[in-house]
Amino acid sequence: MRPSSIAMQRTALAVALALPLAPIAQAVAQDAQSAQGSQSSPASDTRHAAGKTGDGHIKDISGVVVTASLLGDTADRLSKPTEVLAGERLDESRAASLGETVASVPGVQSSNFGPGVGRPVIRGMDGPRVAVLSGGLSSQDVSTVSQDHAPAVEPFLADQIEVLKGPSTLLYGSGAIGGAVNVVDGRIPENAIDGGFRGRAETRFFAGDQGGNTSMARIDGGSDRFVLHADAVYRRALDYDTPRERQVNSFIDTHAGALGGSLVGDWGFVGLSASRFKDAYGNPGEPGDPAAGNRGVHLEMKQDHYELKGALRELWSAGNGLRFAVGHTGYAHTEFENNDPGTVFRKNANEGRIEATFGHADGWQGAVGAQVSASTFAAFGEEAFVPEVSTRAQGVFGVTRRSIDRFQLDLGARIDKVKSSPNGGDARSFNPLSLSLAGAWKLDEHWKLTANLDHAERAPVEEELFADGPHIATLAYEIGNAGLRKEAANQFELGLQYQSEHVEAKFSAYHNRFRDFIYLADTGNTWHWDGEDKDLPIRRWTQGDATFRGLEGEATFHLAANDSGDWDLRMFGDTVRATLKNGGNVPRIAPSRFGAQLRWEHAGWRASLGATRTNRQGNVAENETPTAGYTLIDAHAAKHFDTGSVSWELFADGSNLTNQVARVHTSFLKDAVALPGRSVAFGVRVFF
Repeated sequence: MRPSSIAMQRTALAVALALPLAPIAQAVAQDAQSAQGSQSSPASDTRHAAGKTGDGHIKDISGVVVTASLLGDTADRLSKPTEVLAGERLDESRAASLGETVASVPGVQSSNFGPGVGRPVIRGMDGPRVAVLSGGLSSQDVSTVSQDHAPAVEPFLADQIEVLKGPSTLLYGSGAIGGAVNVVDGRIPENAIDGGFRGRAETRFFAGDQGGNTSMARIDGGSDRFVLHADAVYRRALDYDTPRERQVNSFIDTHAGALGGSLVGDWGFVGLSASRFKDAYGNPGEPGDPAAGNRGVHLEMKQDHYELKGALRELWSAGNGLRFAVGHTGYAHTEFENNDPGTVFRKNANEGRIEATFGHADGWQGAVGAQVSASTFAAFGEEAFVPEVSTRAQGVFGVTRRSIDRFQLDLGARIDKVKSSPNGGDARSFNPLSLSLAGAWKLDEHWKLTANLDHAERAPVEEELFADGPHIATLAYEIGNAGLRKEAANQFELGLQYQSEHVEAKFSAYHNRFRDFIYLADTGNTWHWDGEDKDLPIRRWTQGDATFRGLEGEATFHLAANDSGDWDLRMFGDTVRATLKNGGNVPRIAPSRFGAQLRWEHAGWRASLGATRTNRQGNVAENETPTAGYTLIDAHAAKHFDTGSVSWELFADGSNLTNQVARVHTSFLKDAVALPGRSVAFGVRVFF
């Protein structure tokens, strides 16, 4: 932990970065607007977006373009289940980890290895089955290798976050057999900036059972031909308290930033960006002994990412063109025991992607593309339980669509080649195949029925194939299986959507049958760890047929819109059941949930009060223990106002207001680590 004086200096620096830009921007914008003879709210302020009237309800953002869609669809046109977090909902959901940020989406929860680590869990699947993307390219970290490794993605810089539920291998390869989460950060601008300059900044402080602060700032500016981008984030979170005790070694210290620039025009854009993500966080499962001066296990991570991206619009017909992206990533993190460096994990990766669209709305529309990647992963030190592995992957894919009256048909296919070569061992090659058939039928002006049939395959990853050694982070001895076969899933899903002036609702049911499902099973045997003189359970990567089936849904009721304000009630729920064909349950499956939130908005004010019940998980695997349920009550309040061409928002968020003891079933540390107790965050956002 840093001395308090340094913490205060960093906090002051973060605030200094986040806030003074606003008045400067206001003066610049006012000068520009004076020349035009008018003033307008800043484009960066989504509170003034089209359709967001002063007395309107909070509508579902179905009209937002989903960048992860090859055809540039809006969310309401997609046949496959997709959620987009943006605007107010994203601001109120932002957290230190990506998993926690998207956990309010039905069917999505978060893994947990302390507050510094949270990977999305989609419909009971996580790790190498859920792709974490930044602007459509893989995050290229090592968060799938071990549950204590954080994704190298910063949620506070996102313009929007797209969650693709269900098999997404068609778009992003075998690592998306369970879904994908795409963070859209705009670090490479794609269009000219209205007015020539815009930005946003935020700083928030935590009180109650949590302490620390997070601050961010982002600016974009340029002409109608050239645009520059810059952003930065600083986060410092102290060890938090649970309702029972201090969760020692749960601190986070994050620094992230990027520079980017693009040439833009009616023809398209081409741009470059360079970013750095630095993160230090504690492992609360190994807290050490602070009273004796023995610091617990903590990780220090650094990732550098360089990217070239571009698009050529309307090359051969209206609305059709070419998009491409190339990225290089250098990643390393060191795991410290006390203050001594222990295991070092390194990854270098290159990735490229190209897509071309064709057709027109009155007939067949489609897209074809190719994706290639090459990475080398290596670990050195006491916890190097996976050898050095080089992975090469190539894939080609295509999708096509035809809309006839009220019916929409979507078809797609992808073939990949994946080769994993361990240092000193035999290489394994796989050829995953993905096929998709989807349809949407608009029954009338309110109702829409969707159906999806997917076949998806996944190649085993490094740790599943080649692990052999003590994995101290999870306190287990982990053994891979170089003879694993590729994993195959056949999923059928039905969805029903309803939208009217007073109600928006969507519901889906799915059945996913896996052949050769890969999972980490407890063998019942132990391995003696001499370093701590304790026995660790031996866990082996195993295959067996499995079935995932689940339900999820949400509904928003627009209760009233009158002189007292706009009143909305949102209700949601999800459940997934995962069983093995040979008997028993799949390990560490997220429990069922249901929740509700009452929301009010009027004259720049908004407030909400919500409760989420996470049920007891008793459907556990062999040698796995049940986890008790809990109810978390949260509240939000904000005041939004404009001063000339700058918009401001003062806000306060309360979490776990009834101080419940909450443990995350998907976590290996659930018995040692609980979620924070009653906490409050307050701060200011600025849009200019």
